[in-house]
Amino acid sequence: MNADSIKESVFKFLKLDNLIANLSGYVETKAELIKMEIREDMARILSQGIVVITMIFFALIFLLFFSIGLAHLINTFFTYSFAGYFIVSAIYLIAFLGFFVFRKTILKNFENYFKEIIKRKEK
Repeated sequence: MNADSIKESVFKFLKLDNLIANLSGYVETKAELIKMEIREDMARILSQGIVVITMIFFALIFLLFFSIGLAHLINTFFTYSFAGYFIVSAIYLIAFLGFFVFRKTILKNFENYFKEIIKRKEK
C-alpha cells in the first residue's frame, strides 16, 4: 500500500471525500452568488447614474433659460440692457461664495448622510 491509497481509504472511512466535495461545491456556489449580486449592483448603479446625469442636464438647461429670462425681465426695469445680466450673475456669485465659505460643513453633512444610507443598506 502506498501513501495515496492509505489517504483515500482514510478519507472514505471518515467520509471526508463527500464532505470535501460538498464544501467545494458550496464555496463555488457562494462565489457565483456574490458575482451575480455584484453584477446586479453595478447595473442598478449605472442605471441610477444615467438617470441622475439626464436630470442634471435638463436642470442645467432649465437654469440657463430661466437665468436668461430673469435677466431680460430685470432689464425692463433699468435703462441699461446689460444690468439684468450683471444682477443675475451677482446672485450666482453670492450662491457660489456661500457654498465656498461653508464647503467643509456642507461636505461633512453629505458625508454623514451617505454614511447613514450605507449603514441602513448593510442591515
